Amino acid sequence: MESSVTKALFNSYTYLEYKKIVSDLLSEGKSTGNEQSEDLLQYSTLNEIRLKRLDKTISVPEGISNQLKTLDKEYIWLVIAEGWCGDAAQILPILNKMAAESVDIDFKIVFRDSNDDLMNQFLTNGSRAIPKLIIIDKESGEVCNHWGPRPKGASDLIKNYKEEYSIVDEEAKRQLQLWYLHDKGLSVQNEVLEIMGSIKECVCMEL
Repeated sequence: MESSVTKALFNSYTYLEYKKIVSDLLSEGKSTGNEQSEDLLQYSTLNEIRLKRLDKTISVPEGISNQLKTLDKEYIWLVIAEGWCGDAAQILPILNKMAAESVDIDFKIVFRDSNDDLMNQFLTNGSRAIPKLIIIDKESGEVCNHWGPRPKGASDLIKNYKEEYSIVDEEAKRQLQLWYLHDKGLSVQNEVLEIMGSIKECVCMEL
């Protein structure tokens, strides 16, 4: 039987294909995913603007680029996302820019609600939090590691806000977006690069 990862890869999209699907749905007044609402549609519209802005402004520092160019094997970076997810809109352009620095990284995206089996294997504290990056050894098809849904600084911000106010409201989301703006994608890049560096020492996990 095929693993959930193999099945998901058959249903995966390139970054450009993902953006076109999100954009085409927005033109029909829809968001991605099983649930449809005015809020999700509004989030998706804002996120499309974010994607376009970050595609132009995000850069990969030379030190990180050099390390990505010297990987010892080929990998697939498979990300679980949805168009309405604010964190995905902040993180996907960063991962795409990183993957573009290396001929050894194949960047693919799948939609969470269309890949339940995969999502259920990569829960965060029991929740279906996204985006989730799954790092796959391209030759063996084994999962080496995973990352997400947020860099530590962003996770800490939301955790502290929830502890103080017992809710994640629009103000929390505003503060989160400001955090991403000021961070300029560096935390995501450093955390993912650290994981890539540790793969040489880890035993891949077959799912």
